[in-house]
Amino acid sequence: MKISDMSYVVVEGPIGVGKTTLANKLALEWDAELLLEKVENNPFLEKFYDNPEQLALATQLYFLLIRSRQIQAINQQSIFSNIRVSDFMPQKDRLFAQNNLTKDELDLYEQIYAYLTSSLPSPDLVIYLQAPTSILINRIKKRNRIFEKSMDIEYLEKLNKSTDFHQKDRIYYHQISFFDYLKFFCWD
Repeated sequence: MKISDMSYVVVEGPIGVGKTTLANKLALEWDAELLLEKVENNPFLEKFYDNPEQLALATQLYFLLIRSRQIQAINQQSIFSNIRVSDFMPQKDRLFAQNNLTKDELDLYEQIYAYLTSSLPSPDLVIYLQAPTSILINRIKKRNRIFEKSMDIEYLEKLNKSTDFHQKDRIYYHQISFFDYLKFFCWD
């Protein structure tokens, strides 16, 4: 598939792998519209890392609503718009929900998720970045976000091992490419 044939490309991967960095580089190279995840705006996130059981549902629902709105805007824009490059995919929210929510919370989340994502466009290409957890930890420390300071290393390890959701949810996109961070990217 040629770049000119694509309208929506997603860079995905675990927390701290370099999604935003690569999405910025691709958007610049392709003269594309950039859709960035608005992590800092989530009022529940910092407290979530301190008390995940109490704030998991609120944190997940906030992300689901914001990400769905951002991607929904693609449907409302002209078909003549540039290619769009994003550093998030609403479908990945389910991975976090499955790792963080109780059964009852997950049931509620799944109903809201199905409603909000049913008409979202599918990416033409998903670029999935992979890296060892030790690299992720170093990158997270280096960027020094206040809300990530109390992130549990075991939580990050669990999320990093949860990449099989792409195989189960492959219905959401046409093509996926996996890249090992250590072999392909050197912007640290």
